[in-house]
Amino acid sequence: MTISFYMGPSALFATSLFLFLIGLCQQVDGVGSKCDIYKGKWVYDASYPLYNSSDCPFIHLEFNGRPDHLYQNFRWQPTSCNLPRFNGKDFLRKFRGKIMFVGDSLSLNQWQSLTCLLHTAVPREPYISQRVDAISTFSFPNYGVSIMFLRNAFLVDIVNEKEGRVLKLDSIAGGRIWKGYYVLIFNTWHWWLLTGRKQPWDYIQDNNITRKGMNRMVAYRKALGTWARWVNLNVDPTKTKVFFQGVSPDHMDSRDWGDPAAKTCRGETWPMLSTAYPTGPPPSQDVLKRVLRRVPKAVRLLDITGLSQLRNDGHPSAFGYGGHRGNDCTHWCLPGVPDIWNELLFESLMQS
Repeated sequence: MTISFYMGPSALFATSLFLFLIGLCQQVDGVGSKCDIYKGKWVYDASYPLYNSSDCPFIHLEFNGRPDHLYQNFRWQPTSCNLPRFNGKDFLRKFRGKIMFVGDSLSLNQWQSLTCLLHTAVPREPYISQRVDAISTFSFPNYGVSIMFLRNAFLVDIVNEKEGRVLKLDSIAGGRIWKGYYVLIFNTWHWWLLTGRKQPWDYIQDNNITRKGMNRMVAYRKALGTWARWVNLNVDPTKTKVFFQGVSPDHMDSRDWGDPAAKTCRGETWPMLSTAYPTGPPPSQDVLKRVLRRVPKAVRLLDITGLSQLRNDGHPSAFGYGGHRGNDCTHWCLPGVPDIWNELLFESLMQS
């Protein structure tokens, strides 16, 4: 059993045994057509994590620096069914072709998780890991599977023009790179909040009107509308499965989960064992859902927001970006929460 340095061994053993028994009691029937796999709670399971970080040497250090490990021993338990355990060999056999994650570093988080899940399932299989321009690729030649990541934080275009860097809400020329894939998983949100020196654009352009700024939620909605039009015009649902990764929550303000004394995610070691987050979904998730309802072609929401909100314990905190001087409550540790995102993705692909 893994011992967390935050707790004494006897207390951890007793609590872990208690949570393990609760997890056993949560077992219900397998996934059915009426089961909402995104509604449920986190339960302790000693058989998790799904891999050891030492068996996945290419994990970025900023995702794998925490010295404690109890947060790895929880799985997602839907209320009305079981979420099947990720099976890497089945994934490689069933989903041959090219799979691409498009988005920011939260997409990178999930992409790294999936490469680890697959590599540790077939550790003796040869693989190729490379980066060409903006695309990182992890492929299994014997299976004909390539898992790719393209960093594109806004989905719409940023263009260098004489007045500066222009974020064009109605331009998506970069979408030409997304064509020809078997599965596409998109994500955007966190970069829309950046200001000052961290903001990667100088102007916003919408309908040929260029301005210094705009309400960020309005700009986000307009960009998602441009992305939705691209999907409608360019995706053949008989050849390409499209997913959108829901908004990944941060845990920078502990008042959101009813513990003002904690301040941030730093030092948190336990998930919330409830089924709902006190403050509810973020407004950006509501915007995303409204846009997706207007996409005539099949796009499935990987609705990871609510279940991830319950994992204030799952971030690198002082062991992530910035080291001990920083406090990363945005990205996720690996092994950890993104592995569950990929279990949900796997089940959604099986059902589609």
